[in-house]
Amino acid sequence: MNKPTVNSLSQPGPCRREFLRRASLAAAAVLAPMPQLLYAQAPSGQADSGQGPKSSDAVGETASPDYRLQIAEIDWELAPRKNVRTTAYNGQIPGTLLRLTEGQPVSIEIVNRLNRPEIVHWHGQWIAPAVDGSMEEGAPMIPPGATTRIAFTPHPSGLHWYHTHAMAHRDLKHGLYSGQFGVLLVDPPSNPARYDQEQFLVLHDWEPYYAASDDGSLMVNYVCGSINGRMLGHDAPIQVREGQQVLFHILNASATQVHKLSLPGHSFQVLALDGRPVPSRARVETIRLGPAERASVLVAMNSPGVWILGETNSAFRSAGMGTVIEYAGRAGKPVWTAPASPHWDYRVFGDAVPVVRKPDLTLPLVFTSRFQGHGALDRWMINGKSYPDTAPILLKEGLRHRLIFDNRSMDDHPVHLHRHSFELVSIRGAVLSGVHKDVVIVEAGTVVEADLVANNPGNTLFHCHQQDHMDSGFMALFQYA
Repeated sequence: MNKPTVNSLSQPGPCRREFLRRASLAAAAVLAPMPQLLYAQAPSGQADSGQGPKSSDAVGETASPDYRLQIAEIDWELAPRKNVRTTAYNGQIPGTLLRLTEGQPVSIEIVNRLNRPEIVHWHGQWIAPAVDGSMEEGAPMIPPGATTRIAFTPHPSGLHWYHTHAMAHRDLKHGLYSGQFGVLLVDPPSNPARYDQEQFLVLHDWEPYYAASDDGSLMVNYVCGSINGRMLGHDAPIQVREGQQVLFHILNASATQVHKLSLPGHSFQVLALDGRPVPSRARVETIRLGPAERASVLVAMNSPGVWILGETNSAFRSAGMGTVIEYAGRAGKPVWTAPASPHWDYRVFGDAVPVVRKPDLTLPLVFTSRFQGHGALDRWMINGKSYPDTAPILLKEGLRHRLIFDNRSMDDHPVHLHRHSFELVSIRGAVLSGVHKDVVIVEAGTVVEADLVANNPGNTLFHCHQQDHMDSGFMALFQYA
């Protein structure tokens, strides 16, 4: 078996800033390959099959794993005199960059140094339930002090991630409130496209606390935020040169918070969402990402200066959610200006002429909540029931299922489907096609429709990717009939 290519970004290193700074080029701009997936698209009118991996995935025992992940508590410096005690992978935040090749089997050894069970979910991969990293699907927890090894064949290519799938409940130091997250980038077998730099931006919120909402129930707020484990102004700037094309892979690894990013004087050409190429590579001034959403975007560096790439919300930006972009030969205080057009709409990335397809089956999924009293978390329900007091939702292999996400609550929900992707076909009644995702924000009081082609048999978890909502019953298990 050929091992995945390991570059300097994927090595567990002591310096948190080195996670992506070493991707910068030398004085002469040498072009590097870009994953073909980011530019590829299906022929107009052709349905995406969503086909899972051809080979079976199973727990593997080989002489030596391709990667090792150690789960342990660490002290992490977000900024000078601003440290957090948290749980992380390989002693760094984000965790080790895992860069794999689509179709090339990989084995990963996971060591749990904690005094509690843990589990790692391979978000965005179409792999077997036994290794997907979800207890609800049947994957085993890793006992305290234990070591396990998994093996799978990466598929599909694109920007994905790995993270804990453990419940946090009322403990705001566990689950995705912690530092247990890292980038999983799956390259296609050939990379003919080109760019000048590749940068990874991983967003996270820190020091969560409960606050009362208007109705008296609890909600989660945060003290500060970071990109790549450092607060704005406390990391080395991303160095660029005028005329370069920079590919940014952006992941929102927050436990609960939607974030919007902008870069003054520049626009983002969206190439892929959740690792899947979009048919219309529109340019936008603002990127909106709910928890677990990803975007791969190309930025033309044509506005020399020193800029803040950061949250459009000043409160989040002041709390650390941003990083600095510095052109060669420029210096001074980083500049921020608000975007003229902060609007975000999935539809602009779809087919120019939407393709309308008839589903074989329709599955209504109604989202509601129940007030549990002052000082308590709301109870979340799908079709009137909270997990685990639910019956499985049955899928029929090979058929196109129309999922009706009907959000009758007052909260937005970034809903996620494991081991599959779905195609957005309607938002607020407006038709679209060609946008394939595994997470979509269903805004309060709205309906989003998405088509799922059921062709990766096995238990499949569906849930809101807000940690507090998932912990409070916002989950359902899909099973193949």
